[in-house]
Amino acid sequence: MATIQPIIVTSDVDRLQAFYQRMFGAVAESRFPEEGPVFFVMLRVGDSELGLVNNDADLSAPQRFVLSVRVDDVDALLDQVEAAGGNVLGPPNDMPWGERVAHIHDPDGNKLNLTQTIGASAGR
Repeated sequence: MATIQPIIVTSDVDRLQAFYQRMFGAVAESRFPEEGPVFFVMLRVGDSELGLVNNDADLSAPQRFVLSVRVDDVDALLDQVEAAGGNVLGPPNDMPWGERVAHIHDPDGNKLNLTQTIGASAGR
């Protein structure tokens, strides 16, 4: 059995960690090294893990992935994005497959989909 663990490369781990903590209640599970400037932090977000690694990332490079984050209330969370350092890319939309979806950028410009189950498929 395989497990996929997303890791975001950033030049500012502390800034991204603060964003994911504020937006999604992320909790730091581990950090390397334990003291001094951080190189890597593993965050727990609900049942998921998200790694952040410090590197001189080229933030202008094209992103080839989208993190999709299932939340309880897309609209309420959108009100917090800019205060947390991110950007809202547009209003949320109700999709025909039973999800409310909004697109945002984290402080490094990584694209995230915020999704909320709605309508008849809410029980899935």
